[in-house]
Amino acid sequence: MRVLIACEESQSVCKAFRSLGHEAFSCDIMECSGGHPEWHIQGDAIEVAYGQDWDLMIAHPPCTYLAVSGARWMYHPDDKDLPFEDRRPHPKHPNRRQQQADAMEFVMKLSNAPIPRIAIENPVSVISSKWRKPDQIIQPWEYGHEATKSTCLWLKGLPLLQPTDIVSKGERVTFKSGKSHPAWYAEAFYKARTREERSKLRSKTFPGIANAMANQWGSKEQNS
Repeated sequence: MRVLIACEESQSVCKAFRSLGHEAFSCDIMECSGGHPEWHIQGDAIEVAYGQDWDLMIAHPPCTYLAVSGARWMYHPDDKDLPFEDRRPHPKHPNRRQQQADAMEFVMKLSNAPIPRIAIENPVSVISSKWRKPDQIIQPWEYGHEATKSTCLWLKGLPLLQPTDIVSKGERVTFKSGKSHPAWYAEAFYKARTREERSKLRSKTFPGIANAMANQWGSKEQNS
C-alpha cells in the first residue's frame, strides 16, 4: 500500500507501516525528527494528498485552534456569561475565530481528499460540532500504555481500531498550579526546553496505537 501520514513530523506511524513493508511517507511543513528524511515529504499536506495516488491516509491536523481545551482563548474572559454571538474576541488572541475557521477548512479538505481509506485523528475538538461526531475515541491504555489521552478518530473506508493490550490508566501528577495531568504529559512538560518541543512531545502518537493502525488498517484482509 501507498500510505500517507499527513501532518506527522515524528514519523511514529510512518515507521510502523514501513516495518510491515508498506510504502509509507510522513508529510509536514516541518522537517522530520523521526530519523528517516527519505520517508518524509516536507510540504503542504493538502497538495500531497490531492496530487499523488494513495491507498490510505492517516492525518493528524494541528489541534491548536480546534481542541476544546483551547476554547477559553476564543472569547473575552469578561463575556463568559453572554450569549456566544455577543462575546468579544479575546484581547490576547483577537484572530482566534478566523484561525479556528481556517483550521476546520484544512480538516475538511483532508477529509475530502480522493483517497479510498482515510483516518483523521484529533483530541476532543470542535470537529465534532462543526462537522460530525468521531467514529470512535481511543485511549493509550487500550494499546499497552499506562496513560490517558482521549483521541478521536473520524474514519472513511476503515474499520474501528480494536484494542490490543488493555492495561491500567496510569498515574497522574499535580502541578504547582493545582492542575492534575497524566504522568506522560507531565514528563513531556518538564522534558521540553521550548513550547515547540513540548507541543511535539504531546502530539506524538503512542507506539502501541501506531502499531495497531499499521497491523489492522494495513492488513491483507483490509485490502481484499
